[in-house]
Formats: sequence, structure tokens, C-alpha cells
Amino acid sequence: MHSYENVTLTRDVDAVRIPSGEKDQLAKGTEVTITQVLGGSYTVQFGGGLARIEGKDADALGKADAAAAAPGFTPAGKPAGPVSKEALNEQVWAALRTCYDPEIPVNIADLGLIYTAELSPLGEGSYKADVKMTLTAPGCGMGPVLVQDVQNKLLCLEGIDDVAVDLVWDPPWNQSMMTDAARLQLGLM
Repeated sequence: MHSYENVTLTRDVDAVRIPSGEKDQLAKGTEVTITQVLGGSYTVQFGGGLARIEGKDADALGKADAAAAAPGFTPAGKPAGPVSKEALNEQVWAALRTCYDPEIPVNIADLGLIYTAELSPLGEGSYKADVKMTLTAPGCGMGPVLVQDVQNKLLCLEGIDDVAVDLVWDPPWNQSMMTDAARLQLGLM
């Protein structure tokens, strides 16, 4: 969602600079413009460029936790009881669709950045998720941030007890890997 809302930070807040991926802290009183709210995080523009602020720090923006409102992703209130591997696989893909590059308003699954997401049994009702993904460009500084986002969201799923994310470069990503919906959303159709 594009809100383009101007706000003043109510406290110091940790942020990740875009596109370098460097950690930073924005000071209380800094004026920012919220440019994107997707996947449980906020992208903000300020005098120093762009940064990503996690949903858990939304209060610094005067907002509610964006992760709580992310569609298809509920870190709290996991369902009790066994989940079939097929149902869990659907939940994995739903969670992956809540991960966004902070510069592109399309989730990483529809962008074609997720090559595979496979479940391996660890024990009764326990699985490891093995994800192979890429980035739109090999030098993208946000790569580690996106990998961590995938790990965090998958570990929140009931039944996922381990996650391995392998960042690969073969085949290289290109725009033909995007879904039609993603191409339409980005005006490429």
C-alpha cells in the first residue's frame, strides 16, 4: 500500500538503509515520509534517503504493528494440532507472499525471486523448510535483510522448526520470471 504520509518519529528507531542494507538508527524528531507499507514493514524516505523500519517499531511512526495486519501471515495465534504437509506448504507460500523488497511493491514470490520452497520432515509434525531464492541484482545490499525476513516469517508457522535459505544466482533472475499479476502491477503488461 502506498500511503505517502509525512510523520515525525516519536522515538529513536532502528532502520535498514535502502539499497545498501546497512543498519542505522533514525533519531527521535526526524521527519519521514512513509512510502510503502507491505509485508509487515515500513519503507520511509527522509533527508538521508530511504530506509526500512520493521513493524515491531511502528509505534515510533505513530502506527500499529504492520506485521499484525499483513495478509496471510499471523505470527501469533498459530493453529493447534497437526497440519498436513500439503496445508503447511500452502502456508509457506502464503508467508513468502508477505515478504517484500522495500523498493518494489510486489512480493518476492510473485517477483519470481523464490525458486523452490521444499519441506523435509524432522519428526512428527515438524518440518524443515529449504528455500532457494535469488535477488533482482547480485549486488543488492538488501539481500541479507530479505533472507532474514523469509527465515523469520517461515519460523512463525506451526510445524516449521528449521529454515535454510540458500541465495543462488543460477539461473539469473529476469523479468520473465514474474507472475502476470506482478507484471501488471508494475505496468509491464
